[in-house]
Amino acid sequence: MRDGTRLPFDDLETRSAGRRAEDLARDLPAAIARAQTAPALAATLAGVDPATITDLAALARLPLVRKSDLTAAQRAHPPFGGYLPAAGAHEHVFQSPGPIYEIGRTTPDWWRMGRFLHAAGVGRGDLVQNCFGYHLTPAGMIFESGARAVGAAVLPAGTGQTELQVRAAADLGSTVYAGTPDYLKVILDKADEQGEALRITRAVVGGGALFPSLRQHYADRGILCLQCYATADLGNIAYESPAMEGMIVDEGVVVEIVRPGTGDPVPDGEVGEVVVTTMNPDYPLVRFATGDLSAILPGISPCGRTNRRIRGWLGRADQATKIKGMFVRPEQVAQLVARHPEVARARVIADREAEMDSLTVQLETRAANPAIYEGSVIEVLKMRGRVELVPPGSLPNDGKVIEDRRRYDQA
Repeated sequence: MRDGTRLPFDDLETRSAGRRAEDLARDLPAAIARAQTAPALAATLAGVDPATITDLAALARLPLVRKSDLTAAQRAHPPFGGYLPAAGAHEHVFQSPGPIYEIGRTTPDWWRMGRFLHAAGVGRGDLVQNCFGYHLTPAGMIFESGARAVGAAVLPAGTGQTELQVRAAADLGSTVYAGTPDYLKVILDKADEQGEALRITRAVVGGGALFPSLRQHYADRGILCLQCYATADLGNIAYESPAMEGMIVDEGVVVEIVRPGTGDPVPDGEVGEVVVTTMNPDYPLVRFATGDLSAILPGISPCGRTNRRIRGWLGRADQATKIKGMFVRPEQVAQLVARHPEVARARVIADREAEMDSLTVQLETRAANPAIYEGSVIEVLKMRGRVELVPPGSLPNDGKVIEDRRRYDQA
């Protein structure tokens, strides 16, 4: 198996601190200048001289851009809200929950996922069974472009149809799984049930939390499972190497950790909101606040990659929560309540059952049949869940509409 600890993807991964500072002083002003050619960002960055933004301290003086800003701008000025440079180009358009629209390109490794796959030891001779979705959302294309960057072949399996997934993996000899952390277990369990021996030895996952017990379950089966942190807007943000000590920040972005509700950086080690500036000239985003929580780890990875590290995904700075690889947002819960006048309040609960995400929707109502709400749950939340009816006034009066009972901190 290729060893991602010994073979860097390129020399950017092992730069000295001095060279990183020099490169940032060169690249950051160019990224800011490019961003100012997008009408929405030109307004946000009005009066900013790109030549003065040469380090993290200067970057921290700029305003944040939030997902809600993109959503509002796209509604006011469809389809992209003025966030694309006037001279930009793209080959793909994607729709993520919201809805919100993002672009994609067919230029090599556009989302910068190859670096992560290389760190996981994926390369020529591998067949990646890509179980991320290919329809509307970009995850399937993100991982496919990464596989091409390292010379691996791809089976574009998409989601679902587990029996066919097992058949293809067995017949074709898939060596790598790409998808959400939970779904590999579904495939493995079905293979066991059918008496099929699969050749998968590595898993590259994202789109949900990788819990320690699930990672160990895969390790016990001889599968190295590593995770990345990526979004449709930004591409790869950070990724694990076989050292598995935090997540290494990707070379194509600048990551800050700020106090939630502000743009003020917090000291290394303190948990705060992840803010990302991307160097992507096709879709420049400056100080994009992700809503995710993490913290900077001190030092560098034992694998030899020298960029900063984050602790990984530690939850959400707001109530939006990723369940089964999809975000559930407070406005969706409000939409669910609005559909049924007899429902006073609702609460969505994310938990774990049998090493998989579970979704429970509690509804305050005098109705007695949960089945009448199941269709609305699927249509509004885009996934199935258990519906529990509770008496009016019985849900906690704490302002929460989404409760996450899972545990993310592996420390």
